[in-house]
Amino acid sequence: MRASQQMLCASFAALALGLCGTATAAPSWHWVTSWGAAQQVPDPQNELPAAAWKDSSLRQIVRNSLDGKTLRVRVSNVHGTSPMAIDGASIARAVKPGTPDVDAASMRRLTFGGHGYVTIPAGAEYYSDSVELDVAAGTDLAITIAFKDLPARQTGHPGSRTTSFTLPGRQELVAGWPEAGKVPRWYALTDIEVQAPRSVGALVTIGDSITDGYGVAPDTNTRWPDFLAARLQKEGLKMGLVNTGIGGGRMLLDGSGPNMASRFERDVLGRNGVTHALVLIGVNDMGVLHRNGQDTPQARQQLMEDLKLAHRQLVERAHARGVCVIGGTVLPYAGSDYYKPAAANEADRKALNEWVRTSGVFDAVADFDALMRDPAAPDHLRKDVDNDGLHPSTAGYREMANAVPLAALRSCRINR
Repeated sequence: MRASQQMLCASFAALALGLCGTATAAPSWHWVTSWGAAQQVPDPQNELPAAAWKDSSLRQIVRNSLDGKTLRVRVSNVHGTSPMAIDGASIARAVKPGTPDVDAASMRRLTFGGHGYVTIPAGAEYYSDSVELDVAAGTDLAITIAFKDLPARQTGHPGSRTTSFTLPGRQELVAGWPEAGKVPRWYALTDIEVQAPRSVGALVTIGDSITDGYGVAPDTNTRWPDFLAARLQKEGLKMGLVNTGIGGGRMLLDGSGPNMASRFERDVLGRNGVTHALVLIGVNDMGVLHRNGQDTPQARQQLMEDLKLAHRQLVERAHARGVCVIGGTVLPYAGSDYYKPAAANEADRKALNEWVRTSGVFDAVADFDALMRDPAAPDHLRKDVDNDGLHPSTAGYREMANAVPLAALRSCRINR
């Protein structure tokens, strides 16, 4: 080969390497979920009234968990059976939870593919285009959606513990809503994402009504994941916090929402930027079996085997996606008038918790049981953290946040 040909080949080789390096280099920023909720099919009493949906606007208040300057919103029709038409949408800083007004200077129109309107197919979820808006961790954001028609089946999250607001007509760019109607639920809103450094990830908490925040006062943001988000900020640990609890949720069977084994992909692994998941589930699986009079020794043994297998499956799926999993121990519930567990059910709870602690299936353990049980009656919640024998009080939720091992959030990384 002539010298000129060798030089030409070397030049092409260098160019090819340079192009390949550019194509494969990881960007320094990525999308990270900073707020989210699990989506359900609302039962009739939790549906948004037709008059508040058709040709009306819905303003929903959520709390952001990450600092950012660029963000986007994901709107959901995942449980819909027909297309969902949106006439317009916006995002702004909320004045405060429990009120519909927003900071007018922060109002940003949301677009989808450059348009202010969009039709989301049945079963789908759409991201908005990105918008520039400075937001800090702990900022309350208002997302306003102007709907065109009532969908054949609604998608939402009944256990919002947050007031949303409705107003007839196209009101998405109006800051003050003095005549707004009120509804204590979220609808058609999956998550908010911010662009964050590549080193920043998100923790998704998934569970039942204890994670969803049963018993907290509306608009107070005092669920245990809320307290955990505040703890992360105080400790300087920059991480998105997403709560995907569902009231009545079970691992194995549907209840008021889909079973966890079926929804784990969408509610945890489908979130952008997720690096960690915390799973707290099982009390309703055990409690319903007993409440329905089906807890024969054989049925209880099968339930324990099925719960362990389901947990292993979740962890295996998470690890395949580079997500660490923290297992949560099931809280005592012998004081629950709703379930009235027997001694055999308590034995199952203790056995499941010991398996969570010692099996090695999980990357870390949040031992809620050890922290919250009454030393004098270990099958009961401590009186100072108990609400109703099943759910913790607000003080109890605060303590649950302290049971989460921050070392696992800082150090656990799964190589894919």
